[in-house]
Amino acid sequence: MSFRFRSLESRIVTLFLVLVVAVQVVGLLVIQRGIENNARQSIASELENGSKVFGRMLEQNAQSLRFGARLLARDTAFVALVGNNDDSDRATIESALVNSGGRIKAALTMLVNGERQISASTNPQQAAALEQQVLGMLDQAELADGANGLAIIDRRPYQMVVVPVKAPITIAWVVMTFPIDWQLARDMRGISGLDTTILTRDAAGDWLVAGSTLEAPQTQWLHNRLQSMAPAGQQAFDLMLGESRYGARLLPLGQAGNQSTQVLLARSFDEATAEYVRLEHWLIGLTLGGIVISSLAIVFTAKRIAQPISALAQTARRLEQGDYDQPVHSRRSDEIGALARAFDAMRAGIARREEQIGRLAYWDTLTDLPNRARFLLLLNDAQTQAQQLRQSVFVLMMDLDRFKHVNDVMGHSFGDALLQQVAQRLRMLLDQHGQAAQLARMGGDEFAVLLPAAQLEAARRLADDILRALESPLSLEDQTVDIGAGVGIAGYPAHAQDGETLLSMAEVAMYSAKMRNDGAVIYDAALDKGSAQSLSLLTELRYAVERDEFRLFVQPKIALQSGQVVGMEALVRWQHPQRGNVFPDQFIPFAEQTGFIRVLTRWVMERSARLCQELEHAGYHLKMSVNLSTRDLMDQDLPLKFGEMLQRHGQSPQSFCLEITESAIMDDPVRAQQTLERLSAQGFELSIDDFGTGYSSLAYLKSLPVNELKIDKSFVLNMETDLGDARIVQSTISLARAMDLRVVAEGIESENVWRLLAGMKCDQGQGYFMSRPIPAEQMKEWLAGWRSPLHQQDGATE
Repeated sequence: MSFRFRSLESRIVTLFLVLVVAVQVVGLLVIQRGIENNARQSIASELENGSKVFGRMLEQNAQSLRFGARLLARDTAFVALVGNNDDSDRATIESALVNSGGRIKAALTMLVNGERQISASTNPQQAAALEQQVLGMLDQAELADGANGLAIIDRRPYQMVVVPVKAPITIAWVVMTFPIDWQLARDMRGISGLDTTILTRDAAGDWLVAGSTLEAPQTQWLHNRLQSMAPAGQQAFDLMLGESRYGARLLPLGQAGNQSTQVLLARSFDEATAEYVRLEHWLIGLTLGGIVISSLAIVFTAKRIAQPISALAQTARRLEQGDYDQPVHSRRSDEIGALARAFDAMRAGIARREEQIGRLAYWDTLTDLPNRARFLLLLNDAQTQAQQLRQSVFVLMMDLDRFKHVNDVMGHSFGDALLQQVAQRLRMLLDQHGQAAQLARMGGDEFAVLLPAAQLEAARRLADDILRALESPLSLEDQTVDIGAGVGIAGYPAHAQDGETLLSMAEVAMYSAKMRNDGAVIYDAALDKGSAQSLSLLTELRYAVERDEFRLFVQPKIALQSGQVVGMEALVRWQHPQRGNVFPDQFIPFAEQTGFIRVLTRWVMERSARLCQELEHAGYHLKMSVNLSTRDLMDQDLPLKFGEMLQRHGQSPQSFCLEITESAIMDDPVRAQQTLERLSAQGFELSIDDFGTGYSSLAYLKSLPVNELKIDKSFVLNMETDLGDARIVQSTISLARAMDLRVVAEGIESENVWRLLAGMKCDQGQGYFMSRPIPAEQMKEWLAGWRSPLHQQDGATE
């Protein structure tokens, strides 16, 4: 299996490798941090102990000097020589000073006489430099039988001891010095393992390295860093000398005038961590080895997991492509093996269901004939073969006569049995003809016959035989049924180039045959003109919604007694990009026939709710009237759809009046009443539109939850001159009053008609006299400019 970065195997390998490396790196970092901390603590401890060791070394050197000086100061011969105070004994005294100082490796030995003057010395130049400091220590040495201090000669430090010579009173003082230099530093290095550097600093702040165990390059780096070092006496600090890092501590040794002496103790981090670094290198090696071994194990494990899953993915792709024959094999007993067996069971189950689905999708379960989908596949195959062989293909479509009546009278089970007998009779007929014809049930009571490689005359003869066969009565359940059919014929390539179009043309010819009732009809383009126009109009209606070509218009409704605007009726107009303004009577009837009216009603309701919301924000609270069609009343979910729509726009059902025609109610009174009662319970007001032009029963109308009657404009337009129309209007208003209904008159085109209706106690009216239908976006402007004729006349009278 190829290793792809985005594959499951690569992700498993990457994940675990990242985890392993992360754990190892974190472990190494922790170890390094621990080594650093341990080294720092160890160095700090060593420096602390080294400070104490160095102090003791200085003390031991001081004791050694004092011991040597006391031996000389208490030597009887030496005391006698000093007591004689004879210049002839000067050489002997100097020899004694040299011998005594040499034994203890003193740098300088000298004698100060009773007059506190230097009488002899092993180094007159150094003795002169120390004279003032020595004189300052004489009194302390006499009182304490000795004193020690720090001396700096030529910027180099010395330990100095002063011991009195008594006989028995103090007659002189012996002075000895011991150099604090590289030898002391080397001894300190040998004892403590710390690099030791003796430093002096003069009054000008210049430093001098008096002795050091550091290598020459480090000593040079140290000299360059002296000014920036931490003050003496501070805790340990880090010191970089070249590329080497040290833990260091600076200790004060003493002050001699304006010069000072300090010692720098340092411990190399590299030396302190040498053992740890070797251990760290071993750990890094082991880590790298562990990563390599872990990588191999991870890759192996990932392949064990990913390869079977990859095989199952290939099986899934085969299932997606419809290949259900190849079984899934797996000998594994783990979860992946269980998954593989589940896949195989799923494959077998899908194969069985696919077979069943294919049977259901392409075969009619009632008649065991191919259905429309299967017939279309067969037709397309036959057309392809006919195109290659330059042959013709014909389709015969038939629709049974009076089948709906049989269903309504005898029941659906009887109708199903009748369809089975018709299918059996047609099968027998095709078998007798011995042709390679294919029979199919297209749905309902429609059947079709495919005639491949046939001529028009053969199609005609078969159509005539089918009609004769179906004219013979059918006996079923002790009932004899007379049933006929209309047969339409269409062929390739004469009439159409594809299967769907050929079926549509055969269907057009079939409906024409049913209307003529004089035998089979062959398709002709003249028969399909209306169908093409209808299809085009339906397509354009759908595009009109998508392209927002519909426009909402409204016509105000006026209270006739007060002249106040109380509502408006929603109307729809179609702004066609090629045809211009299309009026409702040109597309509403077709929309009702095709069911598109439901889409149109929802569009009008949506825009009306939006308009009501805008007007309410402007301070106008008007009731919106919306027309419902027969198909709308058949939709049992209509109340729920309207409720959700109004909730989106923050409107209540009480702001709407739904108008229904009498004919729409009477098409299916039971379902219509159920829908209307649910709408009324929801809060909508209901109105009977075009009242007086229908054929409904007043008793039935009284049982409906209606709030309003609208008098059709055909009675209102001429009521001023036609007494009969005026009486009908008056009777309608009286009837509405008796039924406690509001009355609205349509078609008011003059002020006289307005006043006649107001005198008849008509509640509201609408018409061209008040306003023609106007675009919804102009309603706010129209309301602002509306002035009632009643108010104008009253104002003129006043």
